[in-house]
Amino acid sequence: MTEINHQILLVSRPEGEVEAANFKLVETPLAPLQDGEVRVRNHFLSLDPYMRGRMNESKSYASPQPLNEVMIGATVGRVVESKNTRYQVGDKVAGFFGWQEFGTSDGSALRKLDDTHIPLSAYLGVVGMPGVTAWYGLNRIIVPKAGETLAVSAASGAVGGVVGQLAKAKGCRVIGIAGGADKCRYVVEELGFDACIDYKQDNLHDDLKAAAPKGVDGYFENVGGPVLDAMLARMNAFGRIALCGMIAGYNGQPMPLKSPQLLLVSRLKLEGFIVSEHMEVWPEALAELGGLVAQKRLKYRESVAEGLASAPEAFMGLLKGRNFGKQIVKLV
Repeated sequence: MTEINHQILLVSRPEGEVEAANFKLVETPLAPLQDGEVRVRNHFLSLDPYMRGRMNESKSYASPQPLNEVMIGATVGRVVESKNTRYQVGDKVAGFFGWQEFGTSDGSALRKLDDTHIPLSAYLGVVGMPGVTAWYGLNRIIVPKAGETLAVSAASGAVGGVVGQLAKAKGCRVIGIAGGADKCRYVVEELGFDACIDYKQDNLHDDLKAAAPKGVDGYFENVGGPVLDAMLARMNAFGRIALCGMIAGYNGQPMPLKSPQLLLVSRLKLEGFIVSEHMEVWPEALAELGGLVAQKRLKYRESVAEGLASAPEAFMGLLKGRNFGKQIVKLV
């Protein structure tokens, strides 16, 4: 097998928007495997908004991405060499090897995958961290009831699309918020949402009022900023908000709430969460999500960048909303 591993390192911290100069593509020799180790050829790499926060040095829920090391990220791939009795050559596995072509592990952090009925790439999206994020925020924080109205920002994305479909299955009216006519059309016609608002039309308040004349009972927040301000004005009393992401502020822009008093006036529950802190629900969530995908009852879409070298540009596009669905990088 090849003895060279291509990797992308984070070499500087962004000041504002991420730039290509923050990354560096390098070649690194692969060391021989030690007893107990397994080597994986990564087939797909996941690109996710949380990575932007980890690029900063400021205090957060997780430690910053170290400089001059492989950029973090979830991966799926195939075992190509093994000195670990739990893994055989040919096994498909999920790992967290980051932005590189090969990963080496003692096997403790790997999860075997069955791609008979579920495409390998789906384990990075709808049957992976984004899917579990959607499942947890909806079922553990919003706790929807049939007949309620739910809204979802970034509705065409990897998390938002799952939230809406699961909520529809529970008998809710679901309103999506997305950027652009094509994404809104997809959310309604393909994913089955009842309505979708194009935030790029700069008419959020009136459009939300028209789409939800009786108000909103549950809201899944991926964006923050003006979208959250508009949504707070439409929340019904005792509404529940699952706060998953604040992508509008990931480049350092301040995002003060315009009317924070609405949280009190409407007696809202707002709970932020990090899905990796709730590993106890992952088996249940993944079993349900995997079953739905295998039965083709849960739809999803992927934006696929080709080759490791395309990862920085694809990641910058993700932060600007250029992706359509789950952003992944195909490595082989």
